[in-house]
Amino acid sequence: MATANLPIMAAEGGLSRYLDEIRRFPMLQPDQEYMLAKRWREHDDRDAAHKLVTSHLRLVAKIAMGYRGYGLPIGEVVSEGNVGLMQAVKRFEPDKGFRLATYAMWWIKASIQEYILRSWSLVKMGTTANQKKLFFNLRKAKSKISALDEGDLRPDQVKQIATKLGVPEQDVIDMNRRLSGDASLNTPLREEGEGEWQDWLVDDSSSQEARLVESEESDNRLAALRDALSVLNVRERRIFEARRLLDDPVTLEQLSEEFGVSRERVRQIEVRAFEKVQEAVKASLVRREATDVPARIRPAA
Repeated sequence: MATANLPIMAAEGGLSRYLDEIRRFPMLQPDQEYMLAKRWREHDDRDAAHKLVTSHLRLVAKIAMGYRGYGLPIGEVVSEGNVGLMQAVKRFEPDKGFRLATYAMWWIKASIQEYILRSWSLVKMGTTANQKKLFFNLRKAKSKISALDEGDLRPDQVKQIATKLGVPEQDVIDMNRRLSGDASLNTPLREEGEGEWQDWLVDDSSSQEARLVESEESDNRLAALRDALSVLNVRERRIFEARRLLDDPVTLEQLSEEFGVSRERVRQIEVRAFEKVQEAVKASLVRREATDVPARIRPAA
């Protein structure tokens, strides 16, 4: 799916001009979105796909604005979000019963976050899910407890943030120091100029082969999760995503008001949805592993 016909944000004063330009694309009614998605999936209608993408550019821009605090060009952040949007349109299944915006948000955020993690620092910011979660939520967590000063956090602040985000306290300390700003790798360690930071950067990372395996496993898990979500109905999926996949989970009270049921009923639906997703993920991973086995080592029929 090409990006050539999408609006491009100019380097100088381009944000307001870009926002004005994308506002010209009409928003779609549910029935319009459904028919366009069917035309794209069943007939490979590029014009239909283009309309689906352009009608959601405002969603990408809105999400991208939430990542302006990382010192990266907003045009590039928006561009990466648009890539995620196109991936969502490519995989969107209208017969599942939910809107494209709901489905696309995950893809847009994932694309932007991966770009930020690749670009933000010369030193790898995070490799595990917890580290990535910490990277994108530490500033917000610090602001909520008024811990905005540079430098190390107090022990009580570290404990509070670690508990809130569900990560080890040492990870909070390490990430906070990294987010205090990248020092130049050529900065002298001492005033006498003896030694540089880059001399002390020990490469304790895994081998390229190991990283490739880890990347493939991570991709398989994400793909399995996306497949698994399809086993949920609209209400189950909304509750599961709101309670399990958001950085700031929606409360049971809010969801009970949204669906007009009791908090206990919401909790029951969440638990049932989680169990269904678990089973579906396991089944999906088994299928993927079986498919990935080279033909030459598969048992003979």
